[in-house]
Amino acid sequence: MDFTNLLRPNSFESIVGQQHLVAKDAPLRVLVEKGVLSHSFFYGPAGVGKTSLARVIAKEMQKPFYEFNATSLKIEQLRKVFNQYANTLEKPLIFIDEVHRLSKTQQEVLLPVMEQNQALIIGASTQNPYYSLTSAIRSRSMLFELQPISQEDLKILLEKALKRKPFSIEEDAKEYLIYSSGGDARAMLKLLEQLSYLEQNITKELILQLKPNATKQGTSQSGIHYDLTSAFIKSVRGSDMDAAIYYLARLIDEGESADFIARRLVILASEDIGNANPQALNLATSTLTSVEKIGFPEARIILAQTTLYLCSSPKSNSSYEAINKALDYVKNNPPLDIPQNIVQNHKNYLYPHNFGGYIKQQYITKKIQFVELKSIGYEKKMKEWQENIANFNKN
Repeated sequence: MDFTNLLRPNSFESIVGQQHLVAKDAPLRVLVEKGVLSHSFFYGPAGVGKTSLARVIAKEMQKPFYEFNATSLKIEQLRKVFNQYANTLEKPLIFIDEVHRLSKTQQEVLLPVMEQNQALIIGASTQNPYYSLTSAIRSRSMLFELQPISQEDLKILLEKALKRKPFSIEEDAKEYLIYSSGGDARAMLKLLEQLSYLEQNITKELILQLKPNATKQGTSQSGIHYDLTSAFIKSVRGSDMDAAIYYLARLIDEGESADFIARRLVILASEDIGNANPQALNLATSTLTSVEKIGFPEARIILAQTTLYLCSSPKSNSSYEAINKALDYVKNNPPLDIPQNIVQNHKNYLYPHNFGGYIKQQYITKKIQFVELKSIGYEKKMKEWQENIANFNKN
């Protein structure tokens, strides 16, 4: 018995979990019921109802539903659907799973369709599509995060499934089945389906034969995603290698994606190390490129290498502080005039290379300081250079 399809919801009321999206006063549901929901992208762990939610939206908005997977999607398939509705008032709902795998060419095909509202585009991904979709796509759409299904909601779903077929399951087996699913409703129902073919009375011992290890709940469960990430970054910033490696292992074990961890390391390399060790950003960027192509389990080694390197690097946040000060000034003050000698093609501009690398001239019309270099690592040399350049053309 296919419990997954049998229990697939056909209305907002029948969706188990995701109340922040499907409750009567939830913004997403209100937009759907008013018929004004714009292009949207759902992201969250596997088996939490992204596809089901898209199907319910199509039904509620009375739109033809077309489902694709980005891993096998061909542009011609999309164009065929778009052309079918080109001269009609009816607009289809195009659902694209694994949307983070869309190529730039495929995204470019979607742009005019989204712009002209020829179809309602909804995508789904286990990864935050913010990092994989182009800015043009993001500016035309909304992002909604789906959470792992709670154990209470999984229990409700399990009881619904048990009413569909006459077999029994012992209480400790129920508890393990729910717990071991890690917030993945599809995984729980698929396992229940297999168990129903084996015995009329399901025991915990039987479940353990098929699933000896519990599925990790993922780092988004109960805010642990944010706490682990924070602990990891702060340990690297604090140069504690053992703590950083521990939290890295936790993130990996809890199912966090390699590219998410690598992105955090890239940010840290610039924000917390900066020019104290410019090579840190190069290594972190190479790590991001590498793990995207390699993936786990080997990516763990690359992430560990970079984590230890960043832990052991001198730290400076002068670039982080400088741009924040400058942005704050720009937002809260009228713009400064640009000195005429440095506007484009001005005859009074003094080319520094003609003067040994430095010549004093006006670059800004108001004396203002955003940058405070630290005497740490390579940044110490930068500070010394800045202090000495005024003397270059005195000889």
